[in-house]
Amino acid sequence: MRVIAGSARSLRLKTLDGMDTRPTTDRIKETLFNIIGPSIYDCVFLDLFGGSGGIGIEALSRGAKEAVFVEKNPRAMQCIKDNLKFTRLDAKAVTMTADYMDALCRMEGENIFDFIFMDPPYNHGLEREALTFLSSSEQVYDDTVIIIEASRNTDFSYVENLGFTVVREKRYKTNKHVFLERAGKEEIC
Repeated sequence: MRVIAGSARSLRLKTLDGMDTRPTTDRIKETLFNIIGPSIYDCVFLDLFGGSGGIGIEALSRGAKEAVFVEKNPRAMQCIKDNLKFTRLDAKAVTMTADYMDALCRMEGENIFDFIFMDPPYNHGLEREALTFLSSSEQVYDDTVIIIEASRNTDFSYVENLGFTVVREKRYKTNKHVFLERAGKEEIC
């Protein structure tokens, strides 16, 4: 896994051995940032379920002002910290070794995000719990883009009941990215 573009371009990132994390492949990451890239510069980015930090680091490399990384696995968080130091992006990063809901609760009233990316373990409903919290959170404003990486069969029909609209969906072989904004928004960038 490597950084695709920006100040840390082509640097290889560490990942955890085994099945503790599921890093987004370079090809899927490149597709994602081709979609959101123009809006990344000077944004505040949340990488929820951070894994090895590849998505948030890509955002920082492309000019994000700040990225917050949330990961409950201490080994994975150490991997994120090592990757941030290696890419020299650690000064623009905040790391939280915490459960995603604990972290969201602690950040309430403190942070407002332009982008929230979440890649939870597939088929456990964790994205629904996070979205339920975010639906009434001050961390999300009208222009916040929420991106969820999920298995292809994950159902998002409930998001309208939470006040979100699916503005785009990009499908891959085994998974997909779903882009959400507050209801009433027409485009993501």
